[in-house]
Amino acid sequence: MGTMDQDILKVLYTEKQIAARIEAMGMEMYEDLKDKNPLFVSVLRGAFIFMADIVRACQVRCDVEFIAVSSYGNATSSSGAVKITHDIQQDITGRNLVVIEDILDSGNTLCFLKQYFATKGAASVSICTLLDKPSRRTKVITADYIGFTVPDEFVVGYGLDYCQKYRNLPYIGVLKPEVYGGNDE
Repeated sequence: MGTMDQDILKVLYTEKQIAARIEAMGMEMYEDLKDKNPLFVSVLRGAFIFMADIVRACQVRCDVEFIAVSSYGNATSSSGAVKITHDIQQDITGRNLVVIEDILDSGNTLCFLKQYFATKGAASVSICTLLDKPSRRTKVITADYIGFTVPDEFVVGYGLDYCQKYRNLPYIGVLKPEVYGGNDE
């Protein structure tokens, strides 16, 4: 047991459960995307682990890009204002984009990105999220591909962080309230 494990209240999804769900998602996405030469766009930093696994699970001809946005900083809830801190590097005109995100929470970031990519000429923009937390939604948006629906708890691991820590846990767990001050995410 690692030192980070002591900060975890409970494990929501084990490494094996995550791998099995990603494999199933990959097969579903393959059927939808096999003739579309999609561009997978990972939202940094949280989605980087999920991105690596989902593009391997979805065996289509594709390429990858990365975008970094900020709406949280080190806070536990979104400020609502989304800004791009690192943009994608290629022309997306006429491309079928699949935005890869770690968690769909308030919906602010993904609403912003969907509109942003549409204005840059994307033919389509699909959303693939590892976790969906509909109880926190403030924007009308749904994901096309969802790994797991999670309760309104502070989740970390498998790319998700608290103050840039816990991303490297191989599972998804609920952080103990005393670790983050007990406030809601």
